[in-house]
Amino acid sequence: MTIIPPAERDAVVGHADQPGIGDGDAMGVAAAVGDIHRFGEPQKLVSYFGLNPRVRQSGLGLAQYGRISKHGRSHARAMLVEAAWAAAKAPGPLRAFFLRIRNKRGHQVAAVAVARKLAVLIWHLLTKEQDYFWARPALVAAKQRQLALKAGAPGERGVGRRGSAYAYNVKELRNSEKAAAENAERAYELMVRHWRPRGPKRRTDATKEERL
Repeated sequence: MTIIPPAERDAVVGHADQPGIGDGDAMGVAAAVGDIHRFGEPQKLVSYFGLNPRVRQSGLGLAQYGRISKHGRSHARAMLVEAAWAAAKAPGPLRAFFLRIRNKRGHQVAAVAVARKLAVLIWHLLTKEQDYFWARPALVAAKQRQLALKAGAPGERGVGRRGSAYAYNVKELRNSEKAAAENAERAYELMVRHWRPRGPKRRTDATKEERL
């Protein structure tokens, strides 16, 4: 933390709010991102990590999407994929998203899809200066305390007050936050239960004339 510039240090805190992203991954991804304002939209950050699918299209034919490009920062991409596997095990909407994709496309595709969604979340949280809505406050405080200790912050024992990460040691509070995340996961499942995949858009005669 002491060698990361202020803008990137702020990004570390933003990453740590998201499930699955630990302090080491947060610091690595933040160092790779740098100033988030370099990326005008979330898809540019996704492409920077090489998590965007390759697109093949010939003439006016339909676009075909393949494997991810794997361009850009490979180490940061690996960290996001690792974080995606961890997020898939933690209760919350991201796990519900992972399970939905896994049932259709398998584990590996689902993990990459979650990593891509994490990149989009990072962009929105940092550019809008917001916290992750479904973050678990006690867990986030514990993560941030670990970051502070690694940066050389003094210990909080014997200072006559509870430390900033004390809440995470309270079992009842941890359980209540976990229950809230599980409710969010069920809400996501209900929301997408009746979704149907959209087919390719049909070109009208007017569209064809415009292209010609």
